Amino acid sequence: MAGDLTVRVAGSIAAINRERWNACANPTAGAGPSRDSELAPVSGSRAACDGHGVTPASPRPALHANEQGEGYNPFISHEFLSSLEASGAVSARTGWAPAHLVVENAAGEVLGCVAAYLKSHSMGEYVFDHSWADAFMRAGGQYYPKLQVSVPFTPVTGRRLLVAPGPRTEAARAGLLGGLATLRQQTEASSIHATFLQKSEFEVFAAAGFLRRTDQQFHFFNDGYGSFDDFLTALASRKRKMIRRERREAVAAGITVEWVTGRDITERHWDAFFAFYMDTGSRKWGRPYLNRKFFSLVGAAMPERILLVMARRAGRTIAGALNFIGDDALYGRNWGAIEHHPFLHFEVCYYQAIEFAIARKLARVEAGAQGEHKLARGYRPAMTYSAHAIADPRLRRAIADYLVRERLHVEETQEILADHIPFRRDAEQEVDTM
Repeated sequence: MAGDLTVRVAGSIAAINRERWNACANPTAGAGPSRDSELAPVSGSRAACDGHGVTPASPRPALHANEQGEGYNPFISHEFLSSLEASGAVSARTGWAPAHLVVENAAGEVLGCVAAYLKSHSMGEYVFDHSWADAFMRAGGQYYPKLQVSVPFTPVTGRRLLVAPGPRTEAARAGLLGGLATLRQQTEASSIHATFLQKSEFEVFAAAGFLRRTDQQFHFFNDGYGSFDDFLTALASRKRKMIRRERREAVAAGITVEWVTGRDITERHWDAFFAFYMDTGSRKWGRPYLNRKFFSLVGAAMPERILLVMARRAGRTIAGALNFIGDDALYGRNWGAIEHHPFLHFEVCYYQAIEFAIARKLARVEAGAQGEHKLARGYRPAMTYSAHAIADPRLRRAIADYLVRERLHVEETQEILADHIPFRRDAEQEVDTM
């Protein structure tokens, strides 16, 4: 690079100083939750149905999913990424060979980083390019390895060009983009894929010549609600009644629900949750991505940033959802159950997450990929963004043409879904009979 800046590749995140990485990843993060500020667990059917047992929060305006501030994002932290690698869930053996980029000045100070991986497959990304790989290989090309800029197994929007604030910000960002291009050439990778980008970085990658791709998720936006009942009041009457009925039926078999966070999370909690995770993962995907060691490592590394929502019946834990706590959002990541009860999934994953976000004054809940069924439960469509650099000009032309049509389809779908959100229209005057 010009001047005194250099770019190097690190084969593991352990080779990068934790404090320096985090200063780039979450430079203006809040102090985070403290033990003194933790809320009492919510348990019992009354808490699950009525929202009692939590302290109402002062209102806070919602943020658009892709206009979020630079608050703490747990998934780009050194603690989360190192837990993935140290557990063995992310490695060359699993098809995720770390190839992180680091920009440094002459004094060895880290000015920017990128979490990047050389991939030998397209699993665990949630932005699907299997058809691109198949078409290229049928034409005689070699699609793998490819260079992936993302958080493994995590469909969550966040910063990808992790640049520390300061006078060299733009130079460091340019160095990271140039480093990605050079790394692709040196490794003979077919392509670079930067997924779940913030809107601002989406434009940066597009300006650098990357192809643009869009998709959607469903997020809950906290419009300054003081309680779950406040949120219900904003819904159309039919949807209010539906949600109240689902919450009652979810716990009708004597099920209680509790929040567990911070140092209250024990290895017994992780044992129970891992059983749920393996059961659901084995049935849905065939091979779950995460191993038992990961949960212990991440639980020890960032306990105050983790929320387990656990459901119990007849003296044993039967279901659970794993969430991560940011400064602006609650991120729902994994769920599982060893007993199946009507609407328990909605209660544990969606409704309890909304209650927690309201109580903690979080601006939104991101409940993971896919799931139009979330729309009826108060989650709204939100755009997601990715960028793709394809080396072969023939493949690039074909993908570029496809992406133009795909973006139009996503925009049309967004418009349709926006007309079906369950919230009351301004002109509606409804009487709640429940």
